[in-house]
Amino acid sequence: MVSLSADLDFRGLVHQVSDPELRRMLDAGGLTAYVGFDPSASTLHVGNLLQLCLLRRLQAAGHRPIVVAGGGTGRIGDPGGKDAERPLLGADQLRENLAGIRVQLERFLDFSPGAAHPALMLDNADWLAGLSFIDFLRDVGKHFTVNQMVAKESVRSRFERAEQGISFTEFAYMLVQAYDFLHLFDTYGCRLQMGGSDQWGNIVTGVELIRRARGESAYALTTPLITRADGTKFGKSESGAVFLDPKATSPYAFYQYFFRTEDAVVGSYLRMLTFLPHDEIVDLDRATARRPGERAAQRALARALTDLVHGPDETTRVERAAAALYSEDIASLDEATLLMVVEDAPVTTVERAALDGDGLDLVSLLVDSRLSPSRGAARTAISQGGVYVNNRRAPADGARVTATDVVAGRYVLVRRGRREVHLVQLA
Repeated sequence: MVSLSADLDFRGLVHQVSDPELRRMLDAGGLTAYVGFDPSASTLHVGNLLQLCLLRRLQAAGHRPIVVAGGGTGRIGDPGGKDAERPLLGADQLRENLAGIRVQLERFLDFSPGAAHPALMLDNADWLAGLSFIDFLRDVGKHFTVNQMVAKESVRSRFERAEQGISFTEFAYMLVQAYDFLHLFDTYGCRLQMGGSDQWGNIVTGVELIRRARGESAYALTTPLITRADGTKFGKSESGAVFLDPKATSPYAFYQYFFRTEDAVVGSYLRMLTFLPHDEIVDLDRATARRPGERAAQRALARALTDLVHGPDETTRVERAAAALYSEDIASLDEATLLMVVEDAPVTTVERAALDGDGLDLVSLLVDSRLSPSRGAARTAISQGGVYVNNRRAPADGARVTATDVVAGRYVLVRRGRREVHLVQLA
């Protein structure tokens, strides 16, 4: 059996550690470790997946995971990785966000009291909200110099942008996060904080506070930031964000997002974000190099992550829908699955009676739905075999859409070429 430290090495999950002794402690089990999550939305996003999977790996290896949802620090805003001040949220919105996040965490971690190492989800507002400013300055602020704080990359980078700067609120953020670590150390015996590499300065500030205030050792571990092939990071505020809540990003869109992963990064995603065995990942690396067109690694990635986030039943439904998208099997899909497949397609509504008798002239429908710019172009597309009704090629002459073409009770799917899809909905 592969040790936890060896598994983390294989998967490229270790960017920095504060003490080489941590490897032995990871392999021995029994640590209490925490990761903090930003509760500025009611759903986590794919940028959080790496840390969620890391906590799950630790729990499986005999460690106790703690998730700190920043109901307190979320009212301040972390300057790390941002060029400008973050918006501050009210208490009611934060409570709503925390409730949504808890549901998603339960897919990754075992919170049941009967678990060998039950996970905890804590809200740091519970201990920060009652902390007086005087107590904070006395118990935390006295241990650090302004020189040390300004030297942190997350702060220094904002100092260098004179037009943006940094408020005192965000400047003090690292000390508030350090106090979180101290509180968890005192209350739960937590000795390890983990996070992305952009959190290194904040995390080691907590390690230092525990050393100075308690004379004890604590540890830091950061992971590389997971990025797209173009080097941009994942995030809920970034362009094209992908969320874990199925109401924000459908399971179908989630699956397709990872199925479209570029060859250059699919191997690292398989390592960092899945629990596939090492040998299987290496085999998928070889398949990508030798037969990239088969997209075996991308399919394995999309399947594993959809299983993890939405469950195997949803994965089966999504893969069935994906297979039907360009086949006549689309006529057998239920309404919910059909709408999931074509969620981005434009919709035209027509009266149901229009399909009675001889039905609708397909040429007119192509023009009305703007799949063709003119009747002449529509006739040409049909005659060349480029128009499909429910993925059946339309006949070259006199094509019409009738009641027999209706699928899932009220829809007809019209497609021109491979990618131009339009959904006709019956009123």
